[in-house]
Amino acid sequence: MANMPLETLPPASRPSLRPSLRRRLDQIGLGLAGLCAVHCLATLVVISALGLGGHFFLFDENIHRIGLALALAIAAVAIGWGVLRHGRVLPFVIAVGGLALMAVALAVPHGANEFLLTLAGVALVSLGHLLNLRTAH
Repeated sequence: MANMPLETLPPASRPSLRPSLRRRLDQIGLGLAGLCAVHCLATLVVISALGLGGHFFLFDENIHRIGLALALAIAAVAIGWGVLRHGRVLPFVIAVGGLALMAVALAVPHGANEFLLTLAGVALVSLGHLLNLRTAH
């Protein structure tokens, strides 16, 4: 069967491209969450230690909105697809909780509360992606 063309294999034996795409989306989601955490920590260090203002692109307010929109889109596709595939809603529930914390962080003034809400949200979204990856196997 290993040397047969894909079209001649029974559907259950064909390698599926969908799980690998969903897996990549989960991995992209994890990478995005890591970049968000690094951004938050770097912003805190640079502003605190160097006394620089938030007028650089790295510190621009829109970066938070763009990051949340990307996290929302990637999580919706990857984790939503995962739930449809494996039927477990826990990764989805955890990720939605994290996205909600990230959204609330946009509504609070800059400072410790925003920082903590964002990092907690990023951690939960990451956990949702990790659980989604694990439950798919």
